[in-house]
Amino acid sequence: MIRQLVRSYIFLVAIAIALFTVPVAFSLTSQLRGDTADSVVREAKTMALLLANGDPTSCEALQKMATAYAAETPGDVQVTGAPGCAPGLLRAREDAALTAALDRNRPTTDLGSSFIWGPDLVITVPAKKAGEDRPVGAVRIVYSTDGMTDRLWTIWGFRAILAVLVLVVAALLGVGVARRLTRPLRQLNDMASKFSDGDLTARSPVTGPPETQTLARTLNQGAERLDTLIAAQRIFVADASHQLRTPLTALRLSLDNIADGVDDEFVREDVEQATAEVVRMNRLVNGLLVLARAEAKVTAAEPLPLLDILRERLAVWRPAADERGVTIALRGSIDGRPSVLSSPGHLDQMLDNVLSNALEVSPDGGTITVRVDPRGDVVGVSVLDEGPGMSDAEKSRAFDRFWRGQGLTGRGGSGLGLAVVKQLATDDGGTVALTDAPGGGLCVTITLRAVSSRASSRSGG
Repeated sequence: MIRQLVRSYIFLVAIAIALFTVPVAFSLTSQLRGDTADSVVREAKTMALLLANGDPTSCEALQKMATAYAAETPGDVQVTGAPGCAPGLLRAREDAALTAALDRNRPTTDLGSSFIWGPDLVITVPAKKAGEDRPVGAVRIVYSTDGMTDRLWTIWGFRAILAVLVLVVAALLGVGVARRLTRPLRQLNDMASKFSDGDLTARSPVTGPPETQTLARTLNQGAERLDTLIAAQRIFVADASHQLRTPLTALRLSLDNIADGVDDEFVREDVEQATAEVVRMNRLVNGLLVLARAEAKVTAAEPLPLLDILRERLAVWRPAADERGVTIALRGSIDGRPSVLSSPGHLDQMLDNVLSNALEVSPDGGTITVRVDPRGDVVGVSVLDEGPGMSDAEKSRAFDRFWRGQGLTGRGGSGLGLAVVKQLATDDGGTVALTDAPGGGLCVTITLRAVSSRASSRSGG
């Protein structure tokens, strides 16, 4: 926006300069052209009067005046008629201008060009005695326009330089004015960026013109209300989940005690089924607690060593995989040390949820492949299993809360695992996607922002 405002400002100033400078320059050019022609005509008429008299004194004066004029100006004097007068002067050649001066008794002015002027200004003036109708001769002055051209360049050059200086000053002033005008908008944009990153405490200063101040106050009030509502919702979910854990634990202990004191096989089966439901409800409550923490106030993302965290989480899950003969393999670009931007603990939680789902649906003796794929500004971490996979309809619902797909979470899942993964990835400015794995199964890809090696080394040092 600043560049657009500056360009518009400079464009308007340039138009104003052009509308003011160009007509003035053309007017000065026309004035220079007319003044020079008038001056040469006056000199030529004076010489024509001397030539028309024809007496020795006038001819001598014409000779001296023509010689002095040629010495002091870039003009040469030529005459025709009165052959005995001023024999040292050049004779004018026969042309249309000379014919018009002699036959029509009319002076002519030839600038050589209708636009500005040519290389020479030619003035031809008839020499006529008083009381006679026909001229006895003519005086012609061939005036070089080199000096006029130099003055013309001076006129246009000075105005061009002045216009450039004015545009430079206008550009500098325009940048300052544009930055001052757009400062409230930049502050609003900063608030919106922080808000999109999950910082619900971000507020915009109420500055600038009245319209911007009204907008800032409205956004701040909306943000305040939204922050209050979301905080209340989080507190409710967290408190409710936390309070439910105690009665669920007591209920499970009671069911275990009942199961130990019952000999009836049918009653024991009912108790075991009730215990399984309590266990599932306990998992659901724990998932709600995790989700409530994931939706809590977002902490600032920081560079984290991706491979170190991957190897640590894989080492935690390998014993559980070994019990079923499942192999967990790390593949991809693991020679370097890519770093990603993530809040502390988020990447660990995402990997745990995805690996838990993959291990639950993988067949005994299968393989879970974890692949690292740096792609410019982002790094993708894909977890591929050999389970039954998911249909397109199931993929579209997999991130819904409490939705349980048999191929993804198994019978004991709470339906919150992938919802938590998506929430954490979004908080860190990343994405998560579900695709079909080559050869069958599901591929879960977590994409996070990459950190350049230079920035990573600075943070590490």
